[in-house]
Amino acid sequence: MARCTAPRQGHRTASGRAACPACGGSSRYSGYRAYSSPTYSSYGSDGGSRSGGGGSSRTTKPRWSSASSSVMYTPAEVRTLTPYRENIEKRASVPDLRDTFLCHAWDDRKGAAKDLHDHLESLGVTVWFSEKDVVLGSSLMREIDKGLANSRVGIVLVTPAFLRRVQAEGIADKELSALLARDLLVPIVHDTTYEALREVSPLLGSRSGLSTAEDSMENIAAKLGELVAL
Repeated sequence: MARCTAPRQGHRTASGRAACPACGGSSRYSGYRAYSSPTYSSYGSDGGSRSGGGGSSRTTKPRWSSASSSVMYTPAEVRTLTPYRENIEKRASVPDLRDTFLCHAWDDRKGAAKDLHDHLESLGVTVWFSEKDVVLGSSLMREIDKGLANSRVGIVLVTPAFLRRVQAEGIADKELSALLARDLLVPIVHDTTYEALREVSPLLGSRSGLSTAEDSMENIAAKLGELVAL
């Protein structure tokens, strides 16, 4: 009678179960339960993170998330944010930096951009935000340059209004160009898609980020807050 190899070799893969002379690929065997591989999130066709396996729960935590944090991530989100975190850590010794520079369309300044700004500030994140950081009468582009130079990471709030501004080569387009040059850019897609973004800015659209189609603005702010915390 064939004996199960699980006690000696384990059935951690489908091929391992298939090779077992007793189990022959079955998912259960006498006295032992087969190991099932976890369901990981994969990127959807729109470039954002999309839950796989019928809506995989967010059960992953990145290394920079504290043990007491209740914020959960998909594996795809951790992969997306890890390079940004590494860049932030490299700049940790630079004094007097804002945590984030918020790039947004002028039309969103009292809507989605302010919502994201308020969520971040409620978490203690310091945000460069044109509505409060550009002094009346000062040069907007000069203030933007200073804000970019003195921030750890840039957040681009991609909305339909933002896409229109970039197409028109307005201020948002100039901010975007400067942020792309620094390679410290987290796109947050809101009320639009990565396909629409790629049509307007292929370079920005090639970057992974977060999307309010997958998570609430409040939860996205919490993840950004953990990302920049040092």
